[in-house]
Amino acid sequence: MRGVVSMSINDSNWRKSFGSYVLVAVVSVLITGLVFFHYAGDSHTFAATGVVTDESASSASDIQIAQSSLVSAQLPSGYMSKDSIANVAERVGRAVVNIDTKRTMKVSPLPFGDFFYEFFGIRQQDMTREVEVPAIGSGFIVRSDGYVLTNNHVIEGAKEIVVTLADGRKFNGKTMGRDPRNDLAIVKIDAKDLPAVQLGDSDKIRPGDFAIAIGNPYGLQHTVTAGIISGLARSLDGDPKEPGIYIQTDAAINRGNSGGPLIDIEGRVVGINTAIIPQAQGLGFAIPVNVAKSVMDDLISGKKIVYPWIGVQLQNLTPELAEYFGVREKYGAVVAYVYPNSPAEKAGLQEGDIILRIGNAQVTNITKLQEEVRNRKAGDKAVLQVWRNNSYMLITVTLGEMPDD
Repeated sequence: MRGVVSMSINDSNWRKSFGSYVLVAVVSVLITGLVFFHYAGDSHTFAATGVVTDESASSASDIQIAQSSLVSAQLPSGYMSKDSIANVAERVGRAVVNIDTKRTMKVSPLPFGDFFYEFFGIRQQDMTREVEVPAIGSGFIVRSDGYVLTNNHVIEGAKEIVVTLADGRKFNGKTMGRDPRNDLAIVKIDAKDLPAVQLGDSDKIRPGDFAIAIGNPYGLQHTVTAGIISGLARSLDGDPKEPGIYIQTDAAINRGNSGGPLIDIEGRVVGINTAIIPQAQGLGFAIPVNVAKSVMDDLISGKKIVYPWIGVQLQNLTPELAEYFGVREKYGAVVAYVYPNSPAEKAGLQEGDIILRIGNAQVTNITKLQEEVRNRKAGDKAVLQVWRNNSYMLITVTLGEMPDD
């Protein structure tokens, strides 16, 4: 009897629990349905992603979406069609070349050679031997009569240069001119009626612009990679965070890409791919094409590249230094050292002077001053606005020729 009563009580409890679960499930279904219909009714909020649009929308967020759509609508027709990069790569790729070189290097015939020579007292030059070392790089045709622009480090010291065109033809190359400071060189091949690139304006590019790289990484001919311009005015000397001249891109660049073009979405060359940070990803660097344009005629003609020079070491003006020197401006270049017998010394520049302007250009940082000097020629006169001893003054410097050392 007790067993029957106990069973009835348990059955009653089970029915109550089951009823509670059913009630919770029904309520959940109703809530889910209400949420679904609520978001379906507000589907216009996803218009920015191009999923759903609602022309009757009138909220503040919808107005912002409409503005974004107008910007997109103003882009050129086919600006980023599915084959935009492919079209650019196909068109410009015809002017991109592979460069194979051989150079002679002295190597030790023994492992741990330095230790071996030092331990046994043998002069290393008596034991080293010369070997031919092959290397690969890239370049691009800048004139249809066979002039190729590349990096200086691609062809420096090369005993043999072989240029392979996109159509497979091979030519022996001759170095016409080198610019070691800017890492640029011109190679001439005996060919005519070649496809040539269009040079753009690297002063007009912005971080976020599309970037396309074409080159010969690890011998993989005419490899195309794409990304964006990641940064401008980067430095590869000393602290990379200091201002410099290089373009930073996340378009993949590897060994063998050196000397190849960095191209914008219109197919114009904006940079010459030059360097990478091996331990990083998406950190490649290119020389701005405007730097190459400023010396290319001299390289083609074989003239010696003469660099204009003031003759000072500089550091950027920081807010702390501005406060220390009592200068109102927050940007400029502080003279840290004046080289003896330099144009700067002859003009009267002193350590601690703050250069604020050169000509009509404001010196926002060291890079800006270097660019302005580079755009002039040795022998030109440059008027500098300088802050010294709590007062402004003008100093005229006659630019000299930078010494080779």
